[in-house]
Amino acid sequence: METFENLVRAEFAPKNTYLNTASNALLPARTVTALAEAARIRAEGGSLDQVYADVEACRAAYARLAGVPVERVAAGATVALHTALIAASLPPGAEVLTVEGDFTSVLNPFHTRGDLKVRAVPLERLADSVRQGTALVAVSAAQSADGRIADLPALREAARVHGARTYVDFSQGAGWLPVEADAFDYSVCVSYKWLLGPHGAAFLVVPGDFGDLTPVQAGWTAGEEPWNSCYGPVTELARSARRFDSSPALFSYAGLRASLELLEEIGVDAVRDHDLALAGRFRAGLAALGHEPVPAPGSAIVSVPGLGRLQPELARAGVAVSDRAGHLRASFHLYNTAADVDRLLDALSG
Repeated sequence: METFENLVRAEFAPKNTYLNTASNALLPARTVTALAEAARIRAEGGSLDQVYADVEACRAAYARLAGVPVERVAAGATVALHTALIAASLPPGAEVLTVEGDFTSVLNPFHTRGDLKVRAVPLERLADSVRQGTALVAVSAAQSADGRIADLPALREAARVHGARTYVDFSQGAGWLPVEADAFDYSVCVSYKWLLGPHGAAFLVVPGDFGDLTPVQAGWTAGEEPWNSCYGPVTELARSARRFDSSPALFSYAGLRASLELLEEIGVDAVRDHDLALAGRFRAGLAALGHEPVPAPGSAIVSVPGLGRLQPELARAGVAVSDRAGHLRASFHLYNTAADVDRLLDALSG
C-alpha cells in the first residue's frame, strides 16, 4: 500500500494555501478524471449504465464508512432535502430540539413547517435539554461555524431515556471524524466537504424499519425495479432506503466514487490523526501570538474570534480561509501540511 504522503501528493496540487475544507474540499486528481470521463460518455452518446453503477458504489462505500448495512442508506442531493423528509414525518405540534446557531440546512425545514415546536439551546446543554415530549433532536456532529463537536454519546443516552428520535448531520465530520450512524435514528452527510467529492450528492441513513418516514418525494428511482416502473405511479417502493432516493446527479456520483475510494485507501483514522495534528499546531501557534480560538478540542476546524475581517487580505496573499460570523475559520484536511499552518500563522503575525 502506498504511503499517506505519496497518495496525497499524487492526488492534490493546489495553487494556494487551501485551509477551507469546511466550505468545500479540493477534488482529487482521480475525481477530476472520473468527472471528465462521465462527461465524455454523455457527450459521445455512450451507455450511462456505468455511471448509474457509480451511484450504487458510492452508496456502498458510504455505508462502510458509516458502519451500517447498505440497505439503510438513501442517496440524494442536499442536507436540506433530507431534513425536509424527516420534518414531513412529524405530527403537528411535535417538539424538535435543536442547537443555537447550527447550520441552516439542519434547522430550516422544521421551522418552515409552521406547526412544529422548535426549541434551540446552546450546544453544551443539548443532552440535558432533552425532555419527555421531545419528539426529535437535530444537531450537527461538528458545528460548521466553529468546529465544536457535539457530545453524541450523551445525546444518544438522553434521547433513549426520554423516547426521542435523533437526527445527526455528519457533513463536517465524515471523512475525518468516526461516524457511528447506527447509534442514531437518522443521519445525513453531503459529499463536497471532508468526503472530497463534487457538489450534488448526499446520503441519508435511516433505521431498518424506516423510522416512520414517508417517501413524500418519491420519484421513479424509489421503485423496487426503477426501470420497470418509471411510467405511472410506482406500484412497489424499494424495500430498502432507496425508497427515499431522489434522482441522482450522475456526474457528481461518478466523481464521488473516486473520492471515496481514495479515502478508503488512506483510512479515516490516518486522516483524522493528520488533520488533528495540524489543527493542534495551529492552536499552539495562535496561543503564541496571543489569540484564543473557540474551544473545540478534538476538532479539525479552528475558529478565531475577531479575525474574520482578515479573510480578504489572506485571500489576496494566497491563503484560503473563511469569515464566519466575524471569526476566522481554518479547517485542516489530508492535503494540508505543517508548512500551510505556518504560512497562515506568519500571515497573522504580520
